Amino acid sequence: MNDFFFARFQMGMSLAFHIIFAVIGMAMPLLMAVSEGCYLWTKRPIYLELSKRWAAGTTILFAIGAVSGTVLSFELGLLWPKFMQYAGGLIGMPFSLEGFAFFTEAVFLGIYIYGWNRVSPVLHWLAGIVVAVSGILSATFVVWANSWMNTPVGFDLVKGQPVNVNPTAAMLNPASLHETIHMVLAAYVATAFLVAGIHAFFLLRDRQSVFHRASCSIALVVACVSIPLQIFSGDFAAREVAKLQPAKLAAMEAHYETSTDVPLVIGGIPDDAARKVNYGLPIPFGLSILVGYNPATKVIGLGDYPRDQWPNVSLVHWSFDIMVGTGFAMLAVAAWVAWSWWRTRRLPDNKWLLRALVCCSPFGFIALETGWFVTELGRQPWIIYGIMRTKDAVTPMPGLVVPFTTFTIVYLLLAVIVIFLLRRQFMETHPHWIKKEPVLQH
Repeated sequence: MNDFFFARFQMGMSLAFHIIFAVIGMAMPLLMAVSEGCYLWTKRPIYLELSKRWAAGTTILFAIGAVSGTVLSFELGLLWPKFMQYAGGLIGMPFSLEGFAFFTEAVFLGIYIYGWNRVSPVLHWLAGIVVAVSGILSATFVVWANSWMNTPVGFDLVKGQPVNVNPTAAMLNPASLHETIHMVLAAYVATAFLVAGIHAFFLLRDRQSVFHRASCSIALVVACVSIPLQIFSGDFAAREVAKLQPAKLAAMEAHYETSTDVPLVIGGIPDDAARKVNYGLPIPFGLSILVGYNPATKVIGLGDYPRDQWPNVSLVHWSFDIMVGTGFAMLAVAAWVAWSWWRTRRLPDNKWLLRALVCCSPFGFIALETGWFVTELGRQPWIIYGIMRTKDAVTPMPGLVVPFTTFTIVYLLLAVIVIFLLRRQFMETHPHWIKKEPVLQH
């Protein structure tokens, strides 16, 4: 385990930690804005209470996300100086725009938190909408920078150096559209299912709680709308990856030899030496149909690339399978919720459905993390696809085990603090004026 290993692991750990708070910062403002909108429409105080509780939780998570995001910005320069020297002029614009979006989000979140009874109810609600929109924009600009690393364009390569730089073309690269759509929907799916699962847990303990019923209902609306859209966006993204990064798609499916009539393999143990997958479940013609809607579609295999340009096939393939599996599990539960609502016209009280929501609560973030593993590990060994290898971008500074250990401890402490603070927010959900509602028995 050399310094290159610790640099990669520290960056990966920082990203895995930060992405949780980044996506919650994108999606929670939507939930609190919807809740306040329900209050303005119905004048029911339960929605006002819910908006305030969600706003408090959003503020905590926003603060932690700001800290972890700042650490990431330093790590890019300190751990990967050659990458920043090479790509700074190309991805500087989206990072600058992300800064403006972040400050806009921070300002209007402050107005939202401290503006109760200080601005008109409609203006206060609009401030919440601005927080939600600026959160999406902030994430979008970061995704555009990352997508450039997967499909680098917007410059001419002369003697190994970028010239005639066009930052706008770099920002709006071929991978920017499908990565942005998939990321934004992933944020809504992960956050909505987490919130729904938490409140479903409390509903199992108190089936007459109006607070948890209202909270779970709003989260489920967002979840049930976003998860089918996410499945469609995943199909679109897979076909785009097949065109733009065929080696990544081949690793995702553990596909070694270029051919037609290619099956889609679920699970299994990839064997790079033998160039096959052991114990996998093949779906005949599945991969060819996925890529080109035709069993005769040719799919490029890893064998067309030099061995030293292969990603870690096992990690990419397993991560992809976990992402897809958890996604379809959430889709099944969302369909169950929709069917139950269609029959009863209210949030289902079925204890098995509530238990299913509790079980699904972490699935969105599992899919989110494994999806980012696919995106980042599938690009390896390149930090800039086809141009700069990751090992050539790392800092020559020795002793990287020290900052790795330090930041690991810091992240663990931050995680404990967040769990403690959010637990208090969720447990204090019994305002004295909340009345009980009858429960439908099934």
